[in-house]
Amino acid sequence: MSTFVLVHGAWHTGTELEPVAASLRAAGHAAFTPTIKGNRPSDPRTVGLAEAIDSIVDYVVEKDLTDIILVGHSYGGMIITGVADRLPERIRRLVYWNAFVPNDGESLNDMLPPEYVALFDAIAADRGDGGVVLPFPIWREAFINDGDLVTAQRSYSVLNPHPVQTLRDRIALTANPAQMSMGKSYVNCTEDISLPHHYPWHPRLSQKLGLFRLIQTPGSHELCFSNPGRLAQAVMDAGRD
Repeated sequence: MSTFVLVHGAWHTGTELEPVAASLRAAGHAAFTPTIKGNRPSDPRTVGLAEAIDSIVDYVVEKDLTDIILVGHSYGGMIITGVADRLPERIRRLVYWNAFVPNDGESLNDMLPPEYVALFDAIAADRGDGGVVLPFPIWREAFINDGDLVTAQRSYSVLNPHPVQTLRDRIALTANPAQMSMGKSYVNCTEDISLPHHYPWHPRLSQKLGLFRLIQTPGSHELCFSNPGRLAQAVMDAGRD
């Protein structure tokens, strides 16, 4: 039995990963789905990246979790990298699922196409509360392109504004992911066009892991909604010894 900690991406909470966790538990594993500070509906949208990382460090320590397989989705890749730098002795393997892989001093915005940075900055300025939301047409066509309209609408309805400062802040690491001692895996959903295919998740970001295991599976960026069972299998394949 393995212990998985699933760390969600922007606009999500841990609740959205519970169907994936349920499949992991049915296979005999322990699975946890914390919510990052700044992503709960009641949280202020002024949270920065360091606070967000601290919240998952605190979660792991408070629950005394060890020998964990730490999974990060999208923005969650920033979080799990920071947690691994702080708590390497508690982590067996890092699993990046279509996730950002930062080196020391990089921000998430550094890894986005410039047009996305400009869009998010404009939305945040218009809202005025520090949060950014994803327009539904982008969600529908680029993020959950493997789901039907009902699935796209239902999933979009549970999203929350994301604190834009976490996208701008530069991460502080003592070691880059390629130099970290634990195992590393990258799960690549092959129909994921949330980043354009000329600006891909894999291998552009995955190669920053150094030695890593690649698991490829059909699906969009939001496979947690469109096929959580398939995603759970990919995560188990990524986390196997």
